[in-house]
Amino acid sequence: MLIASACLPFVNKQLFDELSNGRVTLLACPEEEGGMHYGKIAAIIRSARPRTITVVTVDGSPHCFMLHASLNTAEYILGTELSKRHFVVVDGKELVEVSDDAVRFTRYLSLVDKVLNKHPEILNELSKHSLEYKLLKRRSGA
Repeated sequence: MLIASACLPFVNKQLFDELSNGRVTLLACPEEEGGMHYGKIAAIIRSARPRTITVVTVDGSPHCFMLHASLNTAEYILGTELSKRHFVVVDGKELVEVSDDAVRFTRYLSLVDKVLNKHPEILNELSKHSLEYKLLKRRSGA
């Protein structure tokens, strides 16, 4: 089963077509539908028992992130280990796999802040992808 952000077919149709080929595919948009996807995902897993579940979203979207967190939460609720994978599409082009731990970690902003304070150079990488961050830096003159 593929759970993909609803915007993915518009962001990169070719990639979406490749990923969804031969899979049961669910499109979801937490921005439009609200953020309670974990219950729906848990019910689907309990009812359909998919062999594997892959989540693919657009990197950097605060709404899309909820799909990754929802799958991990559904696994927790069900009390079973799932065969699952998490991917993000970087800059609309590159498919990058992220770990369960990366999804869990980013929910804890205090820990993210500790890592940023220890490794501020990672913000150089952020400036390559985030239009919001680029604008902030331009406004501040940095």
